[in-house]
Amino acid sequence: MFSSMKACTDFIFTLKAVDHKRAPLVMMREVLARLDNPQDKLQTIHLAGSNGKGSTANVLREMLEEAGYRVGTFTSPHLECVNERMTINGKQIPDAQFLRYMNNIAAIVDTNYDGDFPSFFEVVTLIMFQYFAEEAVDFALIETGLGGRLDATNVITPLVSIITTISLEHTAFLGDTFAKVAFEKAGIVKEGVPVVVGVKDEEALAVIKQATLERHAECHVIGKDFIVIAEKQEIAMQHFSYRKADVEINDIQLKMAGPHQIANASLAITAMLFLQENGHLEISETAIRHALQKAQWAGRFEQFTNNIVLDGAHNSEGTAALIQTLEAVYPNHHYRFIYAALSDKDHANSITLMDEVATSMAFTQIDLPNAMPAERLGALSKHPEKEYSSNWREVVEATIQKKKEQEIVVITGSLYFIAEVRQWLQEGEQ
Repeated sequence: MFSSMKACTDFIFTLKAVDHKRAPLVMMREVLARLDNPQDKLQTIHLAGSNGKGSTANVLREMLEEAGYRVGTFTSPHLECVNERMTINGKQIPDAQFLRYMNNIAAIVDTNYDGDFPSFFEVVTLIMFQYFAEEAVDFALIETGLGGRLDATNVITPLVSIITTISLEHTAFLGDTFAKVAFEKAGIVKEGVPVVVGVKDEEALAVIKQATLERHAECHVIGKDFIVIAEKQEIAMQHFSYRKADVEINDIQLKMAGPHQIANASLAITAMLFLQENGHLEISETAIRHALQKAQWAGRFEQFTNNIVLDGAHNSEGTAALIQTLEAVYPNHHYRFIYAALSDKDHANSITLMDEVATSMAFTQIDLPNAMPAERLGALSKHPEKEYSSNWREVVEATIQKKKEQEIVVITGSLYFIAEVRQWLQEGEQ
């Protein structure tokens, strides 16, 4: 049994999915049954997608809180501590509860599985279900960890599902085509449960639509069943309008920057409207507006003093969105990029996109076993002014020192990298 968070987290961080050869979700369902199936006591919204899950979940949380509900939110990865992954109305799970739920799992695993624990993500998912059920949240927003079909969270029957975007990521697990990745993400579609879709790639969209047809689920697609119109991007706020059937909301103010965040916000609005139409909640247009004016997401186009931007653009789709946002928010500036990433991503396309708009490119790495070496990242760049070093602090400091008045330092790549830089920057501001 665990008596301290350090001992507990040190242990669960060692748990790897590749170490276990069990059939997917079997152990999850068995352990949940022994915990009296807490997941079945929740009203949930399930989110899958390559990008935008966290931002969409955060907007949903702000809307539901603004409407007076108590909201559990489960997201990943965390930036500083594992407690961040499960919050109620924005407050992290207390250590004491985390340990108690973990010890419930440990007792079951020791008794029934000879101490052979499931993966890290399965463990934190089991903790989350216990927490939200015991605290009797009104709604639980649950983000998948990887894919959807075989994801540890895919043991729920939600009120509505959301699939944000599809891009090529984790190809060893999810497949190497848009259709294959979409098949895995569409695994969250349940019989008769409506799906809100932000996917625009036609190959991926066809797979998702087929899944909704087979499972008799309504499918609401951005640009077809509802539309958004971007109107104006300012440094601190952007404006857009939303249309769906007889619903029209004009001049919405959104704190999060970039056209992709307008899309994410529209998915959240559509989900809220569906839930209201079906009697699951009450929410006013005023509540929606207020929520969007204050919703923000750490590490996603997060602006720091001295013209520094942090963004966890961890695949080429995210990089394209980052560049589009930079050009909208800082149209008359030049961009110095710093990039570090894990080895399972589409680096070549992301780096090519950055090369085209960068004043300089710097590559580095973080201290993780699956980090892509800085030298290998640098070799993928054709930029005339590029450098690489394994020491990310030195790279960041040097780039900031070189920055001129009309230049932005853009620190991007893996969210694990963003987390480390973010903490370092915050400590420097104190």
